[in-house]
Amino acid sequence: MNQPDLGQKPTRGTRNWIVAATLLTAGMIIGFVVASDLGWLPNGHAVPDSVSVAPPPPVARPVSTAPQPALAGSNQTFVEIAKLVKPAVVNIYAIKSGRSEGSGATPFDDPLFRKFFGDEFFRRFEHPKERKERGLGSGVIVESNGLIITNNHVVGKADEIRVTLSDKREFKAKLIGTDPKTDVAVVKIDATGLPTVAWADSDQLEVGEFVLAVGNPFGLTQTVTLGIVSALGRAAGIAEYEDFIQTDAAINPGNSGGPLVNVRGELVGINTAIFSQSGGNMGIGFAVPSNMAQTIMSQLVQTGKVVRGWLGVSIQELTPELASQFGITETKGVLVSDVMDDSPAKKAGFERADVIVEYDGKPMDSPTHLRNAVAQTPVGKKVTLKFIRDKKPKTVDLTIVEQPKSMSQNGEDDGGESATPSGVLSSVDVRDLTQELASRYGLKSSERGVVIVRVKPGSTAEELGVREGDIVLEVNRQPVSSVKIFERIAGKLPKDQAVLLLLKRQGRTIYLTLRP
Repeated sequence: MNQPDLGQKPTRGTRNWIVAATLLTAGMIIGFVVASDLGWLPNGHAVPDSVSVAPPPPVARPVSTAPQPALAGSNQTFVEIAKLVKPAVVNIYAIKSGRSEGSGATPFDDPLFRKFFGDEFFRRFEHPKERKERGLGSGVIVESNGLIITNNHVVGKADEIRVTLSDKREFKAKLIGTDPKTDVAVVKIDATGLPTVAWADSDQLEVGEFVLAVGNPFGLTQTVTLGIVSALGRAAGIAEYEDFIQTDAAINPGNSGGPLVNVRGELVGINTAIFSQSGGNMGIGFAVPSNMAQTIMSQLVQTGKVVRGWLGVSIQELTPELASQFGITETKGVLVSDVMDDSPAKKAGFERADVIVEYDGKPMDSPTHLRNAVAQTPVGKKVTLKFIRDKKPKTVDLTIVEQPKSMSQNGEDDGGESATPSGVLSSVDVRDLTQELASRYGLKSSERGVVIVRVKPGSTAEELGVREGDIVLEVNRQPVSSVKIFERIAGKLPKDQAVLLLLKRQGRTIYLTLRP
C-alpha cells in the first residue's frame, strides 16, 4: 500500500476550502467589532477572546436649562379645559324685522367676509322673503336651568332670539334684561340639566395668565383660541362703564358674548369687542370682567333693571403735574374736581382738590376704577373712604345712595369786560360771561366764572387741552368770579411758574396744569 506523501502540496480544492474558511472567520470578527461599536450587541453577549473591542465613546447630549411651560395652579391640559367649557357655549341668533340700515348692519354684510367665505355660506343666515336681519353672537350658560349671559349689542334690539346648544338643540330664548352701560345682557331658554361654566373672581386675575376664548366667530361654531391676559382695567370707549380685561386670545365677529376662561375652566370674562383696523383679530380683544358681569346679571334677574350707587363727585386722573401742585409725592389716587350739591360726598364734607386713595377697603388708582367701584356698591351700604387734603390723610364714612337720573348746578351772573393776562396765561383770552357769550358757547348765563374766548394756536394751553368756551372757576386754587379777579391773580404770577386751572366744560369740572 502506498503511503501518502506528506510533503505533497495541497490540492486546489483544499486551498479553496482554507481560503473560504479564513475569509469567513475574518468576516465574523469584523462583524462583531462593528456591531459592538454600534451598540447592536445585547448585554452579556460574548465576543471571541482573540478580539479586543474598545467601548464606544460617550455621546454628549445638550442639556436644556430653560423652564418648561406649566399651567399655574392646575394640572389640566388645554384639551381638558376645552372639553369642560365647550358644552356650555351657545350660538345666539338675534333676529330683527326689516332691512339693516346704518349701524344696524351685521358683520356678514361686509363684502370682504363674503369674498372669503362665499355667498352660499351667508345664505343660511338670510331670510330675504321675510326681510329679516340675523345677527350672530355667542353666549355662555351660567345656570343649569337655562340662564345665559351674553352682550347687549348681540341681543339688545332683537325681535326674536334663538339659541343653539352644543348638541345642536335649538330653543327660542326670552330676554331677561340688558344693560347698555356695560354691554351685558341675560337671556333664558326653557331647559334644565344643562352644562354650565363656574364663575371666577376676576379681581384675582393677573397679567400674563393663560386664558381661552370660546365662541362662534364668523359662524364657525365651538371655536377655541388661546392667549394671555395682556392688561387689566382697560377703558376703550365702547361702553359707559368699562373695566375691560385685554387679551391676545383671538376674538372675531361672532365671538361677542362668549366666555373667556382661566386655566381651571372658570369664567373670568365675557368677550365683548376687539381693537381692529381691518375688521378681524389683531391681538387686542376686550372682555367684561366676571365680577362686573355677575353683579349686573344678578340685578337683571332679580329686578329687570340695574341700580347703581352714587357718591356725588366729579373726578379725574392725578397726573404728576397735578400731584406736584397739591404737594403730593405720589400719583396714586383720584383727584376730586367737583362735589355735587345734596350728595353723599357733600354731606360727608368732601371738597375740590381732595385726593381719594381708598374706597371701601380697596386702593383707588384711576377714575375708572373708582367710578366702577361706586356704581357696583349696593344702595344703602355704608363705606369708608380715605383721602388726602392739604397733604394730610383723612378718613370718612358715608352711605351710598342711588344714582339720580339728572344732576344740575346753579350759579350767579357776572358783568362783562375783557382781559389779556401776562405770563403763562398770555395765550388765553377771557371775558365775563354774558347772555350773548352763553348763547354762543351753549352755556347757562347763570354760570359762575369767566369764559375763555380765544386760545392762541400752538400754545401750551392749546396743547394741554384748554378750549374756547371753557369756564375758568379757579386759578391756583383761588376762586375766579370776574375778569378783574382773574387779572389780579394772573398779574401776580411769575412768568416761569406753572398755573393750576379749574375749568368747567360741558357741565363737568376738570383740573389742568399749564407749565411755561
